[in-house]
Amino acid sequence: MSVIEVKNVVKRWGTNTVLKSVDLEVDSSEIVGIIGHNGSGKTVLMKCICGFITPDSGDITVSGKRIGKDIDIPKNIGLIIETPGFLPNFSGFSNLWQLAKIRGKIGKDDVRSVIKKVGLNPNEKKHVGKYSLGMRQRLGIAQAIMEDPDILILDEPMNGLDKNGVEDMRELLLQLKDEGKAMIIASHNSVDIDVLCDRVFEITKGSLKQVR
Repeated sequence: MSVIEVKNVVKRWGTNTVLKSVDLEVDSSEIVGIIGHNGSGKTVLMKCICGFITPDSGDITVSGKRIGKDIDIPKNIGLIIETPGFLPNFSGFSNLWQLAKIRGKIGKDDVRSVIKKVGLNPNEKKHVGKYSLGMRQRLGIAQAIMEDPDILILDEPMNGLDKNGVEDMRELLLQLKDEGKAMIIASHNSVDIDVLCDRVFEITKGSLKQVR
């Protein structure tokens, strides 16, 4: 059974239909890419899967549980949707540790380990407000993966990264795929899509179709 199942999902705002009878399935150890222009519906679809937006009709099932029926927000998803938000006057470690304490699934050593995994220094005292865009993006990826979720929903995960950063994060995402993670990635970078994704879908004016 697929880890993510989206069936006939429709979302409207007023007279504007943002998602038009969207169907999508994603399996474990698979990276699915979604491409499309700004405003095409990519982010809305991702937010529906995460339980942040309620569709007008259709069903979304994550790990066998229907969103809005069995659960409101799935807890096994790590995500980057829009710009990662952090407390600007705290270090990267302090930011992630504050988040980790909410659910109590991981300890300080786990937080340090995941910060290293994305190429940052967990002992760095610099406040996140002084981070470069690329450093903030790396920290956002660390936040998404730190509790070892089964599913990753990543909207423009390479945003702000330099060439080396992009290569590092591609390698990390492929490693996570090999570990069994299911991923949905939206990107405007065709190379990221080509290198990372097993299947690719294009969303145009709310309609989703497979293009590879």
